[in-house]
Amino acid sequence: MLNMVFLTNPWLSSFNQPGLCTTMATLLHYFLLAAFTWMCLESVHFYLALVKVFNVYVPKYILKCCIAGWGIPAIVIILVLIINKDFYGNGSHSESRPYSNFCWIQDNAVFYISVVAYFFLVFLTNTAMFITVLHQINSVKTRTQKRSTSWKR
Repeated sequence: MLNMVFLTNPWLSSFNQPGLCTTMATLLHYFLLAAFTWMCLESVHFYLALVKVFNVYVPKYILKCCIAGWGIPAIVIILVLIINKDFYGNGSHSESRPYSNFCWIQDNAVFYISVVAYFFLVFLTNTAMFITVLHQINSVKTRTQKRSTSWKR
């Protein structure tokens, strides 16, 4: 959906309908945050599968992942819309962006907080999970090598 909204955004913004542009910018923002959130959930799943291998039963795991994957971005979008729905729009009406024909976030502070900071948190989480998984794999490898050398002796 992110790709579909991204590809149709310039065409739909050319109609110069503020409501349509706000809707497209909101959808684009939502699906971008949802993609980041699902990427983070994949790293958590990776961690559970490779580090916490045994005795990991989470009741209604898929439902909880779906609520987090689709709900957390929705909360961010709702907060932005509650604060000011004019944060979304077409930049072609402003003097600073005369040739912009794309519906997106118009306020830099909102962009840096709701997209860049969100991505940075996901990136930090993914990096921490990756390092933990690599450490776990390395420790399993070392234990296996120690066992094999003791068997050879």
